[in-house]
Amino acid sequence: MHTLITEIRDKQNITKEQLQLLLETDDQEMIEELMVCAGTEAQKVYGNKVYMRGLIEFTNYCKNNCIYCGIRRDNCYVDRYRLTKDQILDCCQSGYRLGFRTFVLQGGEDPFYTDDLICEIVSEIKHQHPDCAITLSIGEKSREAYERYFAAGAERYLLRHETADKAHYEKLHPKEMSFDNRIRCLHDLKEIGYQTGCGFMVGSPYQTVDTLYEDFCLIKELEPEMCGIGPFIPQADTPFGKEPAGTLEMTLRLLSIIRLIHPTVLLPATTALGTIHPLGREKGILAGANVVMPNLSPVGVRKKYLLYDNKICTGEEASECCGCMMRRMQGIGYEVVVDRGDHPLYDKKR
Repeated sequence: MHTLITEIRDKQNITKEQLQLLLETDDQEMIEELMVCAGTEAQKVYGNKVYMRGLIEFTNYCKNNCIYCGIRRDNCYVDRYRLTKDQILDCCQSGYRLGFRTFVLQGGEDPFYTDDLICEIVSEIKHQHPDCAITLSIGEKSREAYERYFAAGAERYLLRHETADKAHYEKLHPKEMSFDNRIRCLHDLKEIGYQTGCGFMVGSPYQTVDTLYEDFCLIKELEPEMCGIGPFIPQADTPFGKEPAGTLEMTLRLLSIIRLIHPTVLLPATTALGTIHPLGREKGILAGANVVMPNLSPVGVRKKYLLYDNKICTGEEASECCGCMMRRMQGIGYEVVVDRGDHPLYDKKR
């Protein structure tokens, strides 16, 4: 068993058979070794640093109808909202005062925010905070749009692929959405020069070892600078509302495996992980993750951005979120840093 983990680490690759063994084993000593090994690999690259990003959820309108998502187009129970440009800038200003040097603008695919408006917002953030990194997470766009956002000052883009298995993708999304287009977007982002993030849900309906192996193949092929995974948590008003949630244990195992096959990746311990277990984010860091994303959105809208049920941290002010996260990470021996936290291989000469 020890040889298996060191082989995966040394080769920075995994076979389907090895993946199945690690996901199905009941050998707790082996799983503990997996997570310790992953944590060690993360520390070789990043030390004991955990990077903190300021998350701004600026719209919960979405034109898409993803079957698992709480803000899907057909969910008539969602209390919709949009932040104005000035509100977004205020969130950034508050975050900057708290020490944040990365802002993550996340929202549904909302046609209200035209490419011109997104560029205007990005440019103004960059003008006011030139020492900060801007991450966008606003879905599938044309290559031209991605190029415009990049030219305006966005340097990172998060686009979860959700599953790298086409048949599985089609079970999670309506017919009008295209697996091939999602993958096209990820390749466009990499080619343009973004620090690019992909990712998937753990324990989503119809997920198997085979589909997860396809996810690892995509990660190896794409070599993303970031990878966001978290447990599937059902939202009651979606067609998957009664499906079982993904588990903490499986998410931690997969976080560790990602760290071993892609040691330099920036790997978040997600809010969803903290939602399914009170110490979920701490356990994620110990399993190889090295990024956390406290919420900078106005408190008044946080409960409206519910991709899944029982989401944590919807009632705290940004300063409370930040302080709480720092104490949590210090409690497990890690130092929270709020600088840009670029990928170590990122070329800053744009």
